[in-house]
Amino acid sequence: MKSAPLVDYALLALLACIWSTSFLLIKIAVATVGPFTLTAARLLIAALTLLVLLRVFGKRIDCSPAAIRLYIVIGLLGNTVPFCLISLGEVSVTSSMAAVLMGIMPVSTFVLAHLFIPSEPMSGRRMFGVLLGFGGLVALVGMSALGALGSDPLGQMAVLGGAVCYSLSAVYVRTHGMVGGLEAATGVGIVAALTCLPLALLLESPVQMQPSMAAIWSIIALGIVHTATASLIYFRTIRSLGAVTFAQINYLIPILGSLWGILLLGESFGWRVVLALALVLAGIYFVQPGRRTRPVTGAV
Repeated sequence: MKSAPLVDYALLALLACIWSTSFLLIKIAVATVGPFTLTAARLLIAALTLLVLLRVFGKRIDCSPAAIRLYIVIGLLGNTVPFCLISLGEVSVTSSMAAVLMGIMPVSTFVLAHLFIPSEPMSGRRMFGVLLGFGGLVALVGMSALGALGSDPLGQMAVLGGAVCYSLSAVYVRTHGMVGGLEAATGVGIVAALTCLPLALLLESPVQMQPSMAAIWSIIALGIVHTATASLIYFRTIRSLGAVTFAQINYLIPILGSLWGILLLGESFGWRVVLALALVLAGIYFVQPGRRTRPVTGAV
């Protein structure tokens, strides 16, 4: 696999910044909007946004069997299922424990990539990088968070299931993502919206909700920026950087979330954030593939 251009690392950092701010917006929205309704609304807004972009650029959704399979698999594994699992899990799981459990995503991606992506084999160097990143995550949340493992099996398994879904979707995009980025993002967005909307209607009562203006603007931002725009960056960076390198974003997100809390909410700045960021950045450096790798099969 050729070395990715610097712009792709910049896009990875931008995507981490975008996704790290989603927690603030979700916290604002769920005060007056149910979690399933919120998810369905942001996915619907994202799908409509991407359809408009598709029309503006004069493109059409690829309806070949391979493309449709991609839309369905990523729409479910990369959006609907993990969104629902994580939302359910975080009802009883603390944010620090959720961060640790989501940190399994880079580890599971590392293993799956070795099994299914010829250009991303295991190596001692890459394993060291993944472990460094996980160490950064633990440094951020503290060892005490690990003591809660097993205290809420169902909730923790739900979050863990969401993390594994993200790993599976990353590997699938890397090996089957032959569709253009905008077309793929649009197709996936449509599938995700259509599958999540019935869940909101069945489990909640969206029509009876009275969302605040802050919640409405938060959902709009989540749909346009954190879902639609993020999807376009996602499909580009995962193809260029590879699944294992891309997966390290799950270590960056909670660190950046802490930085937003320091900058915007006046939270105290501690050594844990600096140490965590240093370990994660070092981990990203070490997970880069060596020059001699097997050729990519089926990946773009």
